[in-house]
Amino acid sequence: MNEIFFTDRCLGNKLADSLRNVGATVENHDDHFDPDMKDEDWLRIVGERNWVVLTKDKKIASRRLELLAVAQGDVRLFAFVDGDVPGVVVAQAFVNALENMRGFMRGNPAPFIAKVHQSGMVKPCKNQKELLRMLPKTTE
Repeated sequence: MNEIFFTDRCLGNKLADSLRNVGATVENHDDHFDPDMKDEDWLRIVGERNWVVLTKDKKIASRRLELLAVAQGDVRLFAFVDGDVPGVVVAQAFVNALENMRGFMRGNPAPFIAKVHQSGMVKPCKNQKELLRMLPKTTE
């Protein structure tokens, strides 16, 4: 699987370097977007590019505009959820979770939001059906 992982601005550069060290392809937020670009705007673009979003923004699954952007952009998103820990711990968690994330992607169609734990365990948060239900209904 030749997926491209996209690291949210809140993750800094440690994660990208750690993932690249184990052979993953990674794009950083600030290499493509203004630092103050709204999440709901870049989420759609990243989804259109078919990149896989990595973040530690736990509230993303509870903000309506961001959920809508995930649904509209057909985004695959993994969020680290085990608290406010040093960046090196978050980076190691995503490295530990790499194969689990790939397996999750094979079994779950976009859009989705999944949780990544420090152990590398990946659990579903919002699935395709839940996210698509948020989209406005089109009338013929």
